[in-house]
Amino acid sequence: MITFGGLPAHPLIIHAVVVLLPLAALGTLLVAARPVWRRTLGPWVFLIALVGTLAVPLATTTGDQLKEAMGGGGPLVEVHEGRADKLLPFVVLYAVVLLAALLLGRRADRSPGVLTKVTVGVAVLAAILGLVVTYLVIWIGHAGALAVWEGTGQ
Repeated sequence: MITFGGLPAHPLIIHAVVVLLPLAALGTLLVAARPVWRRTLGPWVFLIALVGTLAVPLATTTGDQLKEAMGGGGPLVEVHEGRADKLLPFVVLYAVVLLAALLLGRRADRSPGVLTKVTVGVAVLAAILGLVVTYLVIWIGHAGALAVWEGTGQ
């Protein structure tokens, strides 16, 4: 099991997911709201989303390691794990759509027109996906918190 200073890595790594993905979602709302914010904040928002996305498989891997080290967990851990396994496809889709909005926005800035409207639509879709990802992170985290605070159910 991966540890940092004797602590299991899972509770440390999940904080990257729990902080960075909702922060990126908030940034995506700003990017979708104003083109000037897309130009200035967009690359930073994408970088935050990318690091949060990369943290998801690390969190699930270290979660599996922690579960094994604890002897398999229990029903609450199983609920948490089942929910967590659903997150990665949504996060990857969110990051790809956000990147598409930023790249389309750059092209629309050079030659406005129909592409500007497409950029707005894709940016709004990215913002919606960011909110979906945020909801999923909360839903998964709640199940994990129940597993910790109410016991592993063994």
